[in-house]
Amino acid sequence: MPDARIVCIGFLPIVFVLVVIVPVPIEKITSATSGPVAPAKVGFVSLGCPKNLVDSEVMIGMLAQAGAELTPNAEDADVIVVNTCSFIGSAQQESIDTILEMARHKTGGKAGGKAKRLVVAGCLVERFHDEIRKNIPEVDAVVGTGELEKILAAAGLAETSRPESPFNILTSRPEGDRRRGQGRFARDSWDGAVADLPNYLYDDHTPRVLTTPRSSAYIKIAEGCDHPCSFCIIPQLRGQFRSRRFESVIAEAERLAQSGVREITLIGQDTTCYGEDLGLKDGLAVLLKKLAGIEGLQWIRFLYAYPNKISGRLLATIAAHDNICSYIDVPLQHASATVLKRMKRGGGADLFLRSIEKMRRMIPGVTLRTSFIVGFPGETEKEFEELCSFVKEAAFDWMGAFGYSDQEGAGAFDHEQKLSAREIESRRKTLMSMQKKISRTKKKSLIGREFELLLEGASSESDLLLEGRTAMHAPEIDGKVFVNDYPEGNQPKEGEFYRCRITAAHDYDLVAEIV
Repeated sequence: MPDARIVCIGFLPIVFVLVVIVPVPIEKITSATSGPVAPAKVGFVSLGCPKNLVDSEVMIGMLAQAGAELTPNAEDADVIVVNTCSFIGSAQQESIDTILEMARHKTGGKAGGKAKRLVVAGCLVERFHDEIRKNIPEVDAVVGTGELEKILAAAGLAETSRPESPFNILTSRPEGDRRRGQGRFARDSWDGAVADLPNYLYDDHTPRVLTTPRSSAYIKIAEGCDHPCSFCIIPQLRGQFRSRRFESVIAEAERLAQSGVREITLIGQDTTCYGEDLGLKDGLAVLLKKLAGIEGLQWIRFLYAYPNKISGRLLATIAAHDNICSYIDVPLQHASATVLKRMKRGGGADLFLRSIEKMRRMIPGVTLRTSFIVGFPGETEKEFEELCSFVKEAAFDWMGAFGYSDQEGAGAFDHEQKLSAREIESRRKTLMSMQKKISRTKKKSLIGREFELLLEGASSESDLLLEGRTAMHAPEIDGKVFVNDYPEGNQPKEGEFYRCRITAAHDYDLVAEIV
């Protein structure tokens, strides 16, 4: 029977229906474990974006270093950790749903598990710290995004001593300091939220367990955000923008390459600001060039780019190196100048089209991905039509559309002229229907062409198919390449690169043969 409780978090009461979620599997350790082996078995569930996944990997690494035994099975765990997301309403719902499901694995719970402790971590904790403890009494401890080192005490393990903590803020950008003075990071209206902003950064010495396939890994190169976007509470959840030290990123990348990682994805809320707080000009371009020289790295990409931060030097650097993927993810959020102004982002369709033309001119064959928010408060039919016309003209390779989600603490929360949920969803479906046609045409144009393919293993669609990605496909977020044929006597291996030929295309996915 589902847990029928109504959990009120903030301003929105939601009834959650429970589903089984399997904790993140442990596949490899990138930092040697040490210390006495503890009898506790720890299971982990990681929700949300790749940035959250890296936080999970760091916490898992600390637990492993402290001697914890890690298990992928919730029913076997003595301690269960749920690392949550709180970006939009649906993410909050998934997080609460998962917490309640994992609570059923505690001793005496309906699932008959043996867990003695349930720990909640991540962005939902930053947003609803006290309310989680109040409304879900099964939760034994909470860990915010800026206090990952507390995972050991939260899990009931003794903390290991460190000569120097990696959890410290470095420096800040003038833009961030100015926005802080304007109240951008204020959390006064968040009843029960932790008062202090997160200010940590992990480094190359931080224990970390990778949970991605053995050939791929994420590297978080920056944390936090200074931008004033009125729809977003990430700055309040993650703090001011701060870059990792250049040498630390390189050292981690070199170690990952030596361990067999062939694809690295650089992540941050805005990777294109990388290094500005460290005095680096075009820091992302400088970093990419250095990473491109690391032996063994075949694909390097970054997520996400801010529209006005894509410099000519960055584009030239991507074009100059074969192992830097010709792939740019630039979330534009809208195309109407008036909506963008209300979003506190700036720009508009004409400016964006010129930028896209420059990207395609400087990087032939570049893959472009973007995302949009529809139904922002006050969005008129005319403004939505501007967005639709732009999407048709820009013809992105990949695109996501999200319905506006009201978030208390965001600037847009107090805006008037809110659209109904029905209208927002109707507009989202309209935009995605347009993109499906664009995607279908683009994917069909690839038939007969050959690409490098990273094979990821057996397909979840059918036992008769293998599955992988090309450089046009970022991990997890883009379509798939299904492999239905390969040379006789040459069984392809997971995590290896192969030359493939596209033989068929669907709306978002491709079919290929290994040649």
